[in-house]
Amino acid sequence: MGKKTLLITGSAGFIGRHLIRSLQDSKTYQILEFDLTDGDVATHRFETDRIDHVIHLAGKTYVPDSWTDPYAFYRTNFLGTVNILNLCRRHHASLTYISAYVYGVPDYLPVDEKHPLKAANPYMHSKIEAESACRFYSENFEIPVTVIRPFNIYGPGQNEHFLIPKIINQVCSDSDVIRVFSLGPKRDYIYIDDLIDALVKSVNINTRYQVINIGSGTSYSVRDIIDRCQNIAGTNKTVLEEHIDRKNEIPDVRADVQKAMELLGWSPATDIETGLAKIINYADV
Repeated sequence: MGKKTLLITGSAGFIGRHLIRSLQDSKTYQILEFDLTDGDVATHRFETDRIDHVIHLAGKTYVPDSWTDPYAFYRTNFLGTVNILNLCRRHHASLTYISAYVYGVPDYLPVDEKHPLKAANPYMHSKIEAESACRFYSENFEIPVTVIRPFNIYGPGQNEHFLIPKIINQVCSDSDVIRVFSLGPKRDYIYIDDLIDALVKSVNINTRYQVINIGSGTSYSVRDIIDRCQNIAGTNKTVLEEHIDRKNEIPDVRADVQKAMELLGWSPATDIETGLAKIINYADV
């Protein structure tokens, strides 16, 4: 049996780069990459002889931008996913689709996969609609689809728009002050390597349609993250809270990852202190 042909969309993004790196010496998969420089994921034809599985990472992710240009998010996140589903249909390929932030303000904690989906912004709505397309194609065209719902991902090389790199940049800078909008919101942070492990494991799922949470099972406030980063870096900078609440802010969220443990044989391996230290040490290089 030869290698499986694995297409990774969004291969130059934060998750994609880490995934490609983890698979570069694989004896199991032949890797095909697709990113922005290769075309528009919503219309590209993907002329290739064989695809066995797609890990679909391509998408627009910075939530504030979804309010100013919602169409771009629907085009990439929804129509792009439908195009990938059609590709899987043509090749009789299975799909791993990465979704996120679809639960809104939780009705209960921890959040399991049965929790109602709530669209608090255009980004969330585009991902919910893409998941709906995944379910429809899986049920009507017999495409094995696994939807991976990671909670707040972090790790080396993440865009500075996101909270943890924004905090670490300030901790490691020459400034004496760390500024944040709010110290209160709590999030479940999952280290990039743990997410990559789950994505690779998902390739072997062949059931019709599955949704799986990926998180640490613990939530940390912005203050918690700042304190841990300062402790690791050996700093004691003044923290200034600007008391700015984002639209539809979520006060607390924590993942139930029991299904991932049972179905994937997966569990989070990187605690928050270890993950933050890896980023801070990476930033110091």
